[in-house]
Amino acid sequence: MLYAFSEVRSSDRKIKEVHIGFEEGENFYLTESAVNKLLIQKYGLLRNAPKEGVVLNTIESVLQTSDMVKNAQVYLTVDGDLYAKITQRKPIGRVAGAQPFYLDDEGMKMPLSPSHSARVPIITGEITGKTLEDAYVILNFINQDPFLSKNVIGIHIEGESDYQLKFRLEHFVVRLGDTSDLDEKFKNFKAFYAQATLENTLMSYQVVSLEFDNQVVCTKI
Repeated sequence: MLYAFSEVRSSDRKIKEVHIGFEEGENFYLTESAVNKLLIQKYGLLRNAPKEGVVLNTIESVLQTSDMVKNAQVYLTVDGDLYAKITQRKPIGRVAGAQPFYLDDEGMKMPLSPSHSARVPIITGEITGKTLEDAYVILNFINQDPFLSKNVIGIHIEGESDYQLKFRLEHFVVRLGDTSDLDEKFKNFKAFYAQATLENTLMSYQVVSLEFDNQVVCTKI
């Protein structure tokens, strides 16, 4: 009888509060109010709704329909609080054009956010499915290197297998060529950069080409 009584009391309980949290403290591309609006559009006000009628998997699926959400976890506490923990998508490049968009860390298109503008390299030029795939490979490599991730601010696409990099402080263009042998190409470039910095000659160069095997070919101004 006591067990049955506790079951009845539990089923009669209502959700007391709804808590929205963002993984790793991020709250940029999607706001808490936008998440609440999405839930209200689908369910109405969840606060004071009966716990018995809440299907957590369905709420997770609804949250994941947002273009800014990578993953969502929803759970209820014994006290009747509902928690939604959201992992947002992460942009790694911004594609310029008539309808700009982000390229995220999984190589997928991601819309711009009205809440926050990401500081990521700008991708310009000939945008196709193949060139975006290659730009994703290049950006992934850049983001794993502290020097490159700090200094590369743009990728210009002349065509397939013809990629150029723009650097933050220098006016020269780095011609990367295709996406083959990126490790060797950037190793050679960093050796050139260190030497040119030592000799104070960086401002003398207009084009730095990494297109040829084991070579850095420079064009002076």
